[in-house]
Amino acid sequence: MHTNDAHARLDSVAKKVTAVKEVRAAKPDALLLDAGDVFSGTLYFNEFKGQADLEFMNLMDYDLMTFGNHEFDLGASPEGHQALADFVKNADFPFVSSNVDFSKDDKLRSLYKGYDFRPKDGKIYSSIVKKVNGEYVGFIGLTTEETKDISSPEKVSFQNYIKAATKEVKLLQLLGINKIVALTHLGYDDSVAYDNDLQLAKYVDGIDVIVGGHSHTQLDAPVVVSTDEKGKKKDPTVIVQAYQYGDFLGTLDVQFNQKGKVIGQAGQLIKVADKAADPEAAELLVKYSTKVAEIKNKPTGGIAEKVLLAPRTNDVGPSVRNSEVELGNLITDGMLDKAKDYNSNVVMAFQNGGGIRATIDQGEITFGDVLTTLPFGNTLATMKLTGTEIKQALEHSVKDAPKEHGGFLHVSGMKFTYDSTKAAGSRVVTMEVKNADGTFTAINPSQEYVIATNAFTAKGGDGFTVFKNAYEQGRVTDLGASDWENLRDYVAELVNVNPVIEGRIVDVARQ
Repeated sequence: MHTNDAHARLDSVAKKVTAVKEVRAAKPDALLLDAGDVFSGTLYFNEFKGQADLEFMNLMDYDLMTFGNHEFDLGASPEGHQALADFVKNADFPFVSSNVDFSKDDKLRSLYKGYDFRPKDGKIYSSIVKKVNGEYVGFIGLTTEETKDISSPEKVSFQNYIKAATKEVKLLQLLGINKIVALTHLGYDDSVAYDNDLQLAKYVDGIDVIVGGHSHTQLDAPVVVSTDEKGKKKDPTVIVQAYQYGDFLGTLDVQFNQKGKVIGQAGQLIKVADKAADPEAAELLVKYSTKVAEIKNKPTGGIAEKVLLAPRTNDVGPSVRNSEVELGNLITDGMLDKAKDYNSNVVMAFQNGGGIRATIDQGEITFGDVLTTLPFGNTLATMKLTGTEIKQALEHSVKDAPKEHGGFLHVSGMKFTYDSTKAAGSRVVTMEVKNADGTFTAINPSQEYVIATNAFTAKGGDGFTVFKNAYEQGRVTDLGASDWENLRDYVAELVNVNPVIEGRIVDVARQ
């Protein structure tokens, strides 16, 4: 059984417990593995720093976990990696991490133990060996090198995944292990400029199974890679990944021959929402969910001076999916502000209207208001695009206007005009980027610009193939900052929140 990218989503955890119990009832020896990013994304994490999640992981009797990039989010805090160290120490299972160097971090250094045939709970190993159905199976763990750019690892460093995996696999093979599982947080098809599971399967001989995370990929059935980096036939490597947020419990059965070669496999994703809640787990959740419900009423520090609408109009009149709205301006301004903290070269921000889900009422803005408006926990990403590609994105944004379209982009740091009477794909009339002094300059088709958007859109969500292409070419960096947290911080910074319509998006046909 396998999970990944839970991101502190605990509201459905009692149903997940039921799913695990049902699989174990049928297959008592089944392992339960997690591919990272338990940390960050909801108020459960903000309040309990991973300990709430861990209580349920211990209850479900996880066997093994590797680290995601978000496990290192608190490294720059005054406490450093104390929350991560506490998470590891209190775990009733070991961690496997083959390409992460903890030696310079005083909170994590002592928890790392190299490789072991008899791993202890609450410790970190470069590789471990477990007996499964009477057979010895080796496990390695890999975390994306991109963590240094998108999280706060501080003194924790990350080695090349191919080199680290090759070294650890060879060690296991020297010990006589011919069945090897890589538990990874690299991304299934993430940017090859960093690392991904498809590349790992091609470049490292001897890995039979990859249990992945990071890219939030829903692999409804396992993917089998049977050719190497040169296109030559190799022993099969089976790749699985179970989407995100605990929505699915992944299962995989693998059959090996005497030489440790995969000769059969079957896997599926079990939909957690379809299960009944486990009574014990549901009762356990109350002490955490009650506290989270209280926090939702906590003020952000921002005060809305008027109602900030997120209108839906079924194609009649202004909508968050067909027009500039004040709330869209506020959200994108917050995205741009946060992105500049990471990269001063970011000049524009885009937010898909379909991701703005609720109005913010006049008065005190609470955590709950922000979470209801931006409920998906999408992370902030930066992307390098040419002026021509920005035009392609804006054309896609307004292709259905004045009808609603979830991919309609709200913008910051720029303005554009379009003509909804023209054919889709030929509607954008003008595009201008905002300069530091507040003036505007026409966007140059051949010039490269750094823009910010959410990770969903950056990967091609809402049909943005121009973004998807940039993502696949390694021009996207996921900053890891959750969208609701960005908005929370921005309204707190503003205090008096009063966005206005500025003519950022104008349909010349409706003037």
